Amino acid sequence: VIRAAVDVTSAVSKVWQAWTSEEGVAAFFAPACHIDLRVGGAYEMYFDLDAPEGERGSEGMQLLAIEPEKLLSFTWNAPPHLKKVRGQRTAVTIRFYPLPGDRTRIVLTHTGGGEGGEWDEAFAYFGHVWPAVVLKRLKAYLAGETIFPRS
Repeated sequence: VIRAAVDVTSAVSKVWQAWTSEEGVAAFFAPACHIDLRVGGAYEMYFDLDAPEGERGSEGMQLLAIEPEKLLSFTWNAPPHLKKVRGQRTAVTIRFYPLPGDRTRIVLTHTGGGEGGEWDEAFAYFGHVWPAVVLKRLKAYLAGETIFPRS
């Protein structure tokens, strides 16, 4: 299990929008995405737009649970270089907690993988990426920084 958290100076509604709208996600998480905000709908992030289809990011991932401004859960896959486990699905759950002063605590939990081999590599990778890249970018974006410049 990977668990990462960050507190941001932003209301829950704005943080929710960042995670659940294509505009929000493309501002901090991935340069392109496809979101169909319903249980069973797409939650796809495209990190490498020049890669072959199926290796651009989280193609085929779906939303598992939605509780507006409280919980978002989706399937997730390993990076393309981890071919033995890439076709497997894990689960990411994000919880949104309002804090005083229009602040929000985001708690991300990533579960569901196996053990050994490429599973260990995948979870080591995400153990770094969720807090040090994704949540760090989210915090910067909500503070007004540009993460993925738009032309």
